[in-house]
Amino acid sequence: KFPVMGVRWRSSLTLGEKEQVNGSSAAAAGGDNKREDGNKQVVASYWGIKGEEVKKEDGTPWKWNCFRPWETYQADLTIDLKKHHVPTTFLDKLAYWTVKSLRFPTDVFFQRRYGCRAMMLETVAAVPGMVGGMLLHCKSLRRFEHSGGWIKTLLDEAENERMHLMTFMEVSQPRWYERALVFTVQGVFFNAYFLAYLASPKLAHRVVGYLEEEAIHSYTEFLKELDKGTIENVPAPAIAIDYWCLPADSTLRDVVMVVRADEAHHRDVN
Repeated sequence: KFPVMGVRWRSSLTLGEKEQVNGSSAAAAGGDNKREDGNKQVVASYWGIKGEEVKKEDGTPWKWNCFRPWETYQADLTIDLKKHHVPTTFLDKLAYWTVKSLRFPTDVFFQRRYGCRAMMLETVAAVPGMVGGMLLHCKSLRRFEHSGGWIKTLLDEAENERMHLMTFMEVSQPRWYERALVFTVQGVFFNAYFLAYLASPKLAHRVVGYLEEEAIHSYTEFLKELDKGTIENVPAPAIAIDYWCLPADSTLRDVVMVVRADEAHHRDVN
């Protein structure tokens, strides 16, 4: 669990846990959470509206409100992890060396704390797909033309990266200054990537591609530490088991494997 001031992030809570949290909050306030008509209201989202009840194929309730059963998938573990786009043009080289220059301070700051490193980097990795999808969406509206499927591709990429974060929130215990750093890094990166995409979408995508290559390297090192026993190979979080359709007895190593395969796929797309 991921404590923040004694309370886990609500975005990763299951529906049942959120009902308990909201029930406790209502009790602390001295009464139930009610609608104007007097009926009890169960808050199960950020908007205070009870979400649609979804069930699994076996009829049991679906626990997660950050993704639905039809949004799950199985990662392609056979993907080529060593594939590399050799920089040829000026923009390629600019993107490549920009990413390489960012790796050094990251290595110094996190060293071998790969769980927190993954948590931190995934807060940034989910930004490009959303920015690119948003700008292509606006472009499609302005020009009255189709996007060729790229809007959905980029938004799906952003969603997948966000699910990486939701997963690593369950296994890492970031320190207060690391959580504070997320605000700074994400704010700077969002605006920088937004401007870069406006100037040159190709450059922006190349940056993401090389970032994903670095992510593959980081997760490979993560796996080495797990295999050596330096990092405990704990059971996989329930959210990861449901999202990637993993066996019930999966471990953290299995999760890192599928996350690394996801990053390799994003590398090829970009």
